Amino acid sequence: MREKDGFFVKSEDVSRLEYGKYPGARSVEELIRNGLIILDKWPGPTSHDVVATVKKLFALPRAGHSGTLDPAVSGVLPIALDNACKAIPALQGLDKEYAGVMHLHKDVDDVTLERNIKKFIGEIKQRPPVRSAVARKERARHVYSFEILDKDHKDVAFRVAAQAGTYVRTLCHQIGKETGGANMTELRRIRAGRFNESFLVKIQDLSDAYMDWKENGDEKLREYILPVEAAVEHLPKVIIKDSAVHSIANGSPLYTGGICFVQKGIKPGELTAIMSLKGELVALAKSALNAEEMIKRKALAVKTDRVIIEKGAYPKLKKE
Repeated sequence: MREKDGFFVKSEDVSRLEYGKYPGARSVEELIRNGLIILDKWPGPTSHDVVATVKKLFALPRAGHSGTLDPAVSGVLPIALDNACKAIPALQGLDKEYAGVMHLHKDVDDVTLERNIKKFIGEIKQRPPVRSAVARKERARHVYSFEILDKDHKDVAFRVAAQAGTYVRTLCHQIGKETGGANMTELRRIRAGRFNESFLVKIQDLSDAYMDWKENGDEKLREYILPVEAAVEHLPKVIIKDSAVHSIANGSPLYTGGICFVQKGIKPGELTAIMSLKGELVALAKSALNAEEMIKRKALAVKTDRVIIEKGAYPKLKKE
């Protein structure tokens, strides 16, 4: 079984230049219809309101976000534009990292505080707060780290990395139960998955760049909109032949005969990105086989879930 750069090789086809388009070659218009913005949410509005602002700015029929932030919380908010909304499932469940301030209700020495914080590193149990959008059932979540950055009397600056769905406000309250009381006073999300603060775009910069593009043709806006493919960089991938794109774009499942490369380690039932040879995201799908079986067997390989690529991007081509 041949391997190349972390992929099993089934067929080394070469893509035909007259069909499809490399993500980096897309026009600004195409990026706006099929892109991702990592917005620096500001305190005050809801995540829904922030998305509505972006949707109105670009005059789009739809936009969506992944990982809701409370109104008072700022920071990393991934926003999908128009057709890229189909890729939002790929952004759900990303680990998060936050920086914040916790106010202690009584004086606690550093050693005692550290000792009690350690009780909440690893798997913890939480019940979502009253105002949350999910059922208030106790559930397990994993806290990877909780680091004290600074302590000024009863105010503790911290950084925490945790599994998606962990409520930091609740976590501060839980720590407080061990130390005489505590509540969160400030919070900022500094990472969602691989998207850290280096990806952030401020709404004013986004608005100014859009106006400059509309009025002067200035394409600085390109720096602020990621292609939809950025949403699936963390997912395992199956790269397909040009001749298979048309059928996948029309909702057909992927059979092993249409595969060129399969990323090692794919397991059955895993959310998978089907990619073209040009690096275009064709669809999100669920794998039906593991990676080795996709290379060795003649069978259904991947069940298409959400088609991302436009139907007419590739014509119906003769299978080679």
